[in-house]
Amino acid sequence: MSYFVTGGTGFIGRFLIDRLLEREGTVYVLVRKASVPRLDALRARWGEDARRVVAVVGDLGKPRLGLAPAQVAKLKGQVRHFFHLAAVYDLAADAESQEKANIEGTRGAVALAEAIQAGCFHHVSSIAAAGLYDGVFREDMFEEAEELDHPYFRTKHESEGVVRRECRRPWRIYRPAIVVGHSKTGEIDKIDGPYYFFKLIQKLRKALPQWMPTVGIEGGRINIVPVDFVVDAMDHIAHRKGLDGGCFHLTDPEPRRIGEILNLFAKAAHAPQMTMRLNAKMFGFIPDFVIDSAMSLAPVRRIQKQLLADLGIPKEMFKFVNYPTRFDNRDCAKALKGSGIAVPPLEEYAWRLWDYWERHLDPDLFIDRSLAGKVKGKVAVITGGTSGIGEATAYRLAEAGAQVVVAARDPEKAAPVMARIKAAGGKGRFVSCDLADLADCDRLVATVLKEFGRCDFLVNNAGRSIRRGIASSFDRFHDFERTMQLNYFGSLRLIMGFLPAMMKQNRGHVINVSSIGVLTQAPRFSAYVASKAALDSFTGCAASEFSDNNIAFTTINMPLVRTPMIAPTKLYNHVPTLTPEQAADLVVEAIVYKPVRIATRLGVFGALLHAVAPKATQIILNTAFRMFPDSGAAQGRKEAGREVELSPEQVAFAQFTQGIHW
Repeated sequence: MSYFVTGGTGFIGRFLIDRLLEREGTVYVLVRKASVPRLDALRARWGEDARRVVAVVGDLGKPRLGLAPAQVAKLKGQVRHFFHLAAVYDLAADAESQEKANIEGTRGAVALAEAIQAGCFHHVSSIAAAGLYDGVFREDMFEEAEELDHPYFRTKHESEGVVRRECRRPWRIYRPAIVVGHSKTGEIDKIDGPYYFFKLIQKLRKALPQWMPTVGIEGGRINIVPVDFVVDAMDHIAHRKGLDGGCFHLTDPEPRRIGEILNLFAKAAHAPQMTMRLNAKMFGFIPDFVIDSAMSLAPVRRIQKQLLADLGIPKEMFKFVNYPTRFDNRDCAKALKGSGIAVPPLEEYAWRLWDYWERHLDPDLFIDRSLAGKVKGKVAVITGGTSGIGEATAYRLAEAGAQVVVAARDPEKAAPVMARIKAAGGKGRFVSCDLADLADCDRLVATVLKEFGRCDFLVNNAGRSIRRGIASSFDRFHDFERTMQLNYFGSLRLIMGFLPAMMKQNRGHVINVSSIGVLTQAPRFSAYVASKAALDSFTGCAASEFSDNNIAFTTINMPLVRTPMIAPTKLYNHVPTLTPEQAADLVVEAIVYKPVRIATRLGVFGALLHAVAPKATQIILNTAFRMFPDSGAAQGRKEAGREVELSPEQVAFAQFTQGIHW
């Protein structure tokens, strides 16, 4: 007894071949010439039995599947069972490819089965052949299918019609439900069906504790079956006598509603449960013209597109939210009676599906999160690159293969930095620039664009910080002018200078090293915080304007870092700080992930306190203001170099508010 299988290298096909090899005979597998290596790769799966798997080179889109007359003659009378599985199983595929594969491919398979005089033609259809039939669809129903407008539904229905009308060999039709991974191993080869919602569940798990109740949706009953049930049932029914001309629903007789299914997977993922579920049918009361009007708005369409892209959910999946069809499977159940083959309860194997997806199919696993993958061969301009955060960042980017442009004032300080970059095999260029001088900023932009032709990453790191209370600054207005000139206008000049080139190349990333003080509004830093806040606000506006130009903006609200800038303040020798290398890690995170903002939890908490309890927050900050006085230098006394001893109370407060500048 021999078998012929189309789609044998596909998901269901490889499991079906597992079963067929448990019987006697040869298994002929139709493959395109380019897919022969794919079949060869599966031979290890079948071990010694792989010798009984024979590749037949053909093409689903050609008459008689593209087999030459000699091939047809060789197979004639040899095949007892012809299994036709090859098709497009993708709701998002274009109509033309689905028509070619599903309809014409089935027609070619039927013609080949006739030419080789196959004993029985087994057609793997789908419950999609019923369309969106409202009610119970029986196994003896076909013409009654409704709402076949979608190409996937229509082509599945038409391909089954080809078998019913044109196949002159004995035939049997199988309509599997939505097929998920193996119930014992979780194995599956692609994201489909309920898997599209796994990323949403994963994001909820990361954002919320497991015990927190959430709001979800409720809808129609979704029929899900594991692949091992499908192939076991097909193998058993195919080899039973007296079932020719039958159609068999390989479905779960007790399908679950979509909300229940999502909760089962949420439980498997240790994610929050959707305790309150809104029935999607309630949205049916909203007039179509209201929905159409809302979706006609460009911002709504773009937000929907972005959200679905982030979650990896195709729009077509929402057709199943209110899925109206139930499937009677009494003929299948009758054929399987006594075999022990049945659909296992989803709760028994949902965890295996989740585990396999998270280990093997999670899209995040295939994203290049290496720094080299983002910056290799790219041009990165780093201001303040001869010391502290900028220097550490320059080394990291150069090691990752970026062409680093180090911008700073002092060529002497730049020499050892550039030597280290060169010694490590990196590519670097130093450009002397005083960022407080707008003309120098313009020269920096012109130099970079002339020599490199572009700027892929701009890291605005150079800055000036002044720790002085306002009462000590009444006669020092220039402090505010100097910090604003460098921290805001200098950075802004570079951004404005490089943006036209970024727009032209339709990509770019601006990273601004800001301060935790902007979020916490730390006292004694009014000049510094105000200048950084101005840059933060500009960045927020710019990000909204250039989001469709593929230009990203990231603000890093950096906590206190041990750099030369803070060295004169001896108080900081006794408080928690980041190293420049740790700060550079945050810049790397910004480059790799492109977040809108990077901030410590303490910084975010500080901003939240200002929003919900401003008076209480002012009292806390005033306490810190009085606890940590101005330095002697800030007060005009000549004792700037003297070490400062902190009281136990000051040490405790500094430890409690780690990273905030006091």
